[in-house]
Amino acid sequence: MKQPLIAPSILASDFMNLEREIKMIEESQADWIHVDVMDGVFVPNISFGMPIIKQLKPIAQKPLDVHLMIVDPDRYLDTFADLGADHITVHLEACNHLHRTLNHIRQLGLKSGVALNPHSRIDLIEDCIEDIDIICLMGVNPGFGGQKFIPRTIDKIKQLRSLLDRNNSNALIEIDGGVDLGNAHIIHQAGANVLVAGSAVFKSANPKQMILDLKKGS
Repeated sequence: MKQPLIAPSILASDFMNLEREIKMIEESQADWIHVDVMDGVFVPNISFGMPIIKQLKPIAQKPLDVHLMIVDPDRYLDTFADLGADHITVHLEACNHLHRTLNHIRQLGLKSGVALNPHSRIDLIEDCIEDIDIICLMGVNPGFGGQKFIPRTIDKIKQLRSLLDRNNSNALIEIDGGVDLGNAHIIHQAGANVLVAGSAVFKSANPKQMILDLKKGS
């Protein structure tokens, strides 16, 4: 089975030394840079927004995987595209017209993603499956880093893999929340393609080695 892509989440990074953290990711075996944008409404936390992403792009060569945990994300799709996002993932629960939103992202020349909270059913995205490049299953309730992985997510990965196979879809399965060395293997074996890791990477003694361990240990 092909090794998973690793997407360190800079939500867990040292914000006072963000340039250093991005350079570390660039020098590592990581594949993407995961950027969580939170508005304090859709989720109970507020993270960074447009000014930070604008500063990231000039020093980030690896794809910026922008995850919008915000209400009414359609208002900002063009803005995040202009700022340098390579992928934009919106939440199923935040979109009134998911099909339209996903097509808009693709029209901007970006990879389209949809995220599902732990309580959301997999089948809710089946009618849009042809318009999705990345499906992000939340392994925790979104809003804060450092939470424990919800074991039920493994069953959802398997369900999603089955749905993709039935529909001949090449969409990538991304897992965000609670990913660490203790569960990376089972998550990957269940069918996930992309592992988002925040605390596991940035709180480790050797972040570059942790990224490599997550990739090879899966």
